[in-house]
Amino acid sequence: MSYEMLYAIMYLEINLVAVFLIAYIRYKTAGISKMVAQRNFAMAIDSEIAFFLSDTIYVMAKCGMLPYNKFIVMLTKEVYFFSTALMCFFWFVYFELMQNSPFINSRKRVRLSAIPVYIMAILLIVNIFTGILFYVDESGVYRRGTLFIVQYILAYAYIIISSARAFIGIFRKEMLSQRRTLISLALFPIVPAASGIVQFIYPELPLACVALALATLVMYQQWIDQMISIDPLTKLNNRKHLDYFYEQWNVAGDENPLYMIMIDANKFKQINDTFGHIEGDAALVRIADSLRISCRNLKKKYSISRFGGDEFVIMLVTTDESIVGELIETIRKTLKRLNEEAAAPYELSVSIGVAKTDEDIPLKNIIDMADDKLYEEKKSIKER
Repeated sequence: MSYEMLYAIMYLEINLVAVFLIAYIRYKTAGISKMVAQRNFAMAIDSEIAFFLSDTIYVMAKCGMLPYNKFIVMLTKEVYFFSTALMCFFWFVYFELMQNSPFINSRKRVRLSAIPVYIMAILLIVNIFTGILFYVDESGVYRRGTLFIVQYILAYAYIIISSARAFIGIFRKEMLSQRRTLISLALFPIVPAASGIVQFIYPELPLACVALALATLVMYQQWIDQMISIDPLTKLNNRKHLDYFYEQWNVAGDENPLYMIMIDANKFKQINDTFGHIEGDAALVRIADSLRISCRNLKKKYSISRFGGDEFVIMLVTTDESIVGELIETIRKTLKRLNEEAAAPYELSVSIGVAKTDEDIPLKNIIDMADDKLYEEKKSIKER
């Protein structure tokens, strides 16, 4: 058996493993979530599969295991580079969504961010007639064109930007609750990018596909972990993340006090009984939105979680107690405004209890302290 045939078999085996791994992840993610972030995750995987298959077919044809002609080479390379751009774009959108970036909330900005993909599509069409990116010479040999590097610049710019933004976010105090996710996003491109550079220099080395497959597996594990940590109704953190935030505050040895702000909906059972559970869920989402909006401009470490039922918790690290009072007032005003804008047929308000600690005590203790304060307020409301 010739060296080329052995090489082709090895390349095929490596890429097939990568394809099967990615296809398995795609299968496992199908139907799990309809969240926008996860739809982009799935589309990134679909683009990866096209990337892997086009690369594999090209090498098989080049080594004689499949028919080799100009049409096959041009088709596989066109698909390869366009799927690369699509893959990087979808990862970019996914990264931005995972970072809760305000940028991604505008459809107009998302459409504008897709411009490099459109440019890539136009260049690839033009390339068929001009060979400015790549071409097949008269001897049937694949060659790189004068603008070959532009394909990599257009595609990899997406990942570089989002990875850099995630890396910066790691060091921002107010992003403490997302630090684990940000580290994963920042590190995701390193191995695939390094392997892509090596394969750019040495095209015969089958590194890019397997490196990308392994990186995607890590992101899949991160996604599953996030799904376990996110409340499906309100999209806030759940109890698991609450424990994680408190543990990180303790481990960091932060000398700044931590405030536990416990929030509970008033007369929530009455809303459920009178207007139904669908309206009750809408009320909970409204409360969650009011907490998110109220905390948006905090420059301190904080985490918002759904504690269970109609109870929510904000953990805030600060030396300025007045910030806590201002936050509570903002929550009440924001919730009232959101409820009026929704034209809800009921009044929606919350009781709030606050506890403070500056030492390592069991999480249950500070929760109980905040809970006691909460029910003192509830009791005073009933007595009015």
